[in-house]
Amino acid sequence: MTTRDPAGTRNRILDALETLLLEKGMAQVTLESVAAAAGVSKGGLLYHFKSKDALLAGLVRRLGRRTEEQVRTVVDSGQSVAEWYLQNPQHYDDADAHELALYRSMLAAMRTVDGPVDQSGDETDRALFEVLDSWKGVLDNEIEDPVDAEIIRLVGDGVYLRALLGMPPVDAEVYRQVVTRLTGGSSG
Repeated sequence: MTTRDPAGTRNRILDALETLLLEKGMAQVTLESVAAAAGVSKGGLLYHFKSKDALLAGLVRRLGRRTEEQVRTVVDSGQSVAEWYLQNPQHYDDADAHELALYRSMLAAMRTVDGPVDQSGDETDRALFEVLDSWKGVLDNEIEDPVDAEIIRLVGDGVYLRALLGMPPVDAEVYRQVVTRLTGGSSG
């Protein structure tokens, strides 16, 4: 007897979407291509996601859940959220599976953006805005000075943008010094 696993199917669809975005880009993402990559019918995909926008928003919301889980892990371990946010994605070779999943999800989500992200826009824009805004809140909670928190957020965003564009990473020693300076000497 076969049991249905809606969460498993839903994640398989989102994994397929993520892979298509990372390997081929947004132009190649259709409901049909995602369904084929996930090994489900188009009707099966539409059962879980009523439209392409809902599918993309589902990917971004999963990114949000992964981010919340990772932030909880960082906080529970006593680590600095700022240092975690400033991680250089190219150094994820040694990272655990959760960090790698978060990184892949973030890169895939960024590839869904085809214009300014508008919190009053479509479902995908709203979901991405919520995820990005939640990171700002976490940094604001840890860093007393709101300007320092914003600088850390902007540098972390820039690091991810470099990774998204496939640019080479900043020299590891220089980057360590950047993190140390931004976090008040607590890194190292």
